[in-house]
Amino acid sequence: MKNEAPVIVRPARNVRGSVQLPGDKSISHRYAMLAGIAEGPSRLENYSTGADCASTLRCMRSLGVNWEQKEGNIIEVQGRGLALAAPATALDCGNSGSTMRMLSGIVAGQKFSSEMIGDESLSRRPMERVITPLSAMGAEIASQAGKPPLRITGAALKAIDYAMPVASAQVKSCLLFAGLFADGETRIEEPLRTRDHGEVALRAFGAKLDRKSVGGGNEIRIRGGQRLRGMEARVPGDLSSAAFFLCAAALFPGSQLTVPGLLMNPTRARLLDILMQIGLRISVTQLDEIHGELVGSLQVEGAGLKGATVAGADSAALIDEIPVLAAIAPYTEQGIEVRDAKELRVKESDRIAAVAANLRLMGAQVEEREDGLKIPGGQPLHGAELDSFGDHRIAMAFAVAALRAQGETLIRGAESAAISYPAFFQTLEEVTER
Repeated sequence: MKNEAPVIVRPARNVRGSVQLPGDKSISHRYAMLAGIAEGPSRLENYSTGADCASTLRCMRSLGVNWEQKEGNIIEVQGRGLALAAPATALDCGNSGSTMRMLSGIVAGQKFSSEMIGDESLSRRPMERVITPLSAMGAEIASQAGKPPLRITGAALKAIDYAMPVASAQVKSCLLFAGLFADGETRIEEPLRTRDHGEVALRAFGAKLDRKSVGGGNEIRIRGGQRLRGMEARVPGDLSSAAFFLCAAALFPGSQLTVPGLLMNPTRARLLDILMQIGLRISVTQLDEIHGELVGSLQVEGAGLKGATVAGADSAALIDEIPVLAAIAPYTEQGIEVRDAKELRVKESDRIAAVAANLRLMGAQVEEREDGLKIPGGQPLHGAELDSFGDHRIAMAFAVAALRAQGETLIRGAESAAISYPAFFQTLEEVTER
């Protein structure tokens, strides 16, 4: 992604208002894939507006799945059942690692070959974590030294017992999806508990699976040959996108923000615990369960910020939210330390290096470590010229940090925010008081 279209963020006095968030990316990806291999129609309301989830829909269309977009981010999908059509061209996953990793589990079980490609950033991301188990199930996968493009020759898959070496919700979903096409029962063990949207979505489409806790992680089993049925669902608001607005509110004592219809899945809501621990006041109203996912509305009020350490299982649970927590760390009293987050080095950018570089440009002292960061508190920041490194979460995180900086901040490559949240800068402007 070329670094163009810089955005200028001016300092703010306060944050106040209501934010209606686009549909959760993690759920939108999985619903689109499962709706495609279900029998009968599905209607998905509040589907994510991000470019990544559009990549998933385009790939499903290339695999013979018909869908239409209706007004108001509603996607109507005509499911084909488990047998998809051979694509005429390569499946272009764009910037979306989620699309490539999870969809590979579905195409591995087809009777044809597929090529999966991505943009320059995605082409640098490691794919061995899906290649190894899918190959063990019987698929043939050629790659560029473990990186995209992937050439996947589908096969009659066989079930496996697989202990995942690295906790990853995407890999888990990939293998559960592949398990639908496998002969026998596939058993997956994750070392740490990760997001369970794959399991919840499979059940919502009618699949049966068993899950039990094992140590600090889970064991999940799924039988092959199960048929899915289409459904109607509303995708809850994206909690990872909410993180930016919650952190913006946290910067200003007395700020007030309402976030309706937000995903409150326990494997994702750790963010709220950490923000409350730092000092943000959060109350949850109207908590409902919809298709197995918890959905609630938040009332948020800013207060003084303390500090926090993010480590161990928290680092896995908060992997997408760490950049914005780190970006506001200088404004806290005790600072924020991040450990056990080496995974951040292989995201859309090296997020540890990107956060450290931008904070230093804004005048902060930062200790960069192999697996995280130590950012002291009580540091004023000044405006600066920053780089998004072509990474949506870096662009958005530093737009938030800039709200309390002295002077204007220019963010280069800010258009990368469209990967997950095209209306981000406009929405941030709407709740900012100057």
